[in-house]
Amino acid sequence: MGANHIQQAQKQELLIIDELGFVPLTESGAQLLFQFCSALHERVSLIVTTNLPFAKWTQVFRDETLTAALVDRLTHRGHVLEFVGESFRFKQRMKRAKAGIP
Repeated sequence: MGANHIQQAQKQELLIIDELGFVPLTESGAQLLFQFCSALHERVSLIVTTNLPFAKWTQVFRDETLTAALVDRLTHRGHVLEFVGESFRFKQRMKRAKAGIP
């Protein structure tokens, strides 16, 4: 990811990072994501979705200091919405199965 990608991202009103942590990042990948989020901090609205609590983010980023700095930037002036309960997709699948729908 180069400066051009960051400049393009900074022109947007909203960016979404979906399923953060679904796949662990390499060290360089974690650093790139941190740089990207830092460049957007307080300039672009950012939505991040994940199934992981903050306590497990270190497993994804593999660096406690980087993880703490990233969480700090993402939560600064932000809102954390936590949804508790069964997976929506799983519930929908079970309803379809009960109705005999593949």
